[in-house]
Amino acid sequence: MQQTRHQPVAPTDARLLAPGDAIDAHRHDDHQIVYAARGVLAVTTDAGCWVAPATRAIWVPAGTVHAHQAHGELELHLIGLPATENPLGLDRPTVLSAGPLLRELILAYTRAPHEESPERGRLRAVLLDQLRAAPQQPLHLPTPTDPRLRAVCAVLRADPADPRTLAALGRQVGASNRTLARLCKAELGMTFPQWRTQVRLYRALVLLAGGTPVTAVAHACGWSSASAFIEVFRRAFGHTPGVHR
Repeated sequence: MQQTRHQPVAPTDARLLAPGDAIDAHRHDDHQIVYAARGVLAVTTDAGCWVAPATRAIWVPAGTVHAHQAHGELELHLIGLPATENPLGLDRPTVLSAGPLLRELILAYTRAPHEESPERGRLRAVLLDQLRAAPQQPLHLPTPTDPRLRAVCAVLRADPADPRTLAALGRQVGASNRTLARLCKAELGMTFPQWRTQVRLYRALVLLAGGTPVTAVAHACGWSSASAFIEVFRRAFGHTPGVHR
């Protein structure tokens, strides 16, 4: 990322972003919790892209250069935490499951008056407890470094419905199926089918946030039927895609 802004203090606030709006690359000296109560949020770093609908929050460690992208009308909630306070013990961006209680705590903490008080301190303590208990969710699109794998990933990012096998894509970029499979595990931390599913789910969230019908989303993202798409989506997010419309 270029032209990185340095914003020492990570803000704690709530704001609205219009569809397509972005917050350019920047970094904080603080940790930050990023949550979209409405719409779909993408947080991008040099290492990849993390995606969060309203059932997920994103942990952004201090010093991480990151940018935000809004898909659909986005209600964005941000919480800054001092670099000395890391309730999750995480040193890389991570998607967390945001259950009903954690979601309400984030909303209350970002909307309430920000002056320090005993009540706000107790709210913050419960919020941190809920963060520690939040399961991590693997909704992440890593960015590979090998040029052959980058080329394959770019093809599928452009068209997630592309049905070609890894061997067929390898012939296009000049790499064997075996080489690309090894690179997927080494650089993406997952198999090629797992990465393809992540790409399709990401695109599905973006399309749903824009109001695209579920059946159209299923076919645009490469699923053979709406029912197959709904089942994969439900397993990934805990609810059906119709919720996003």
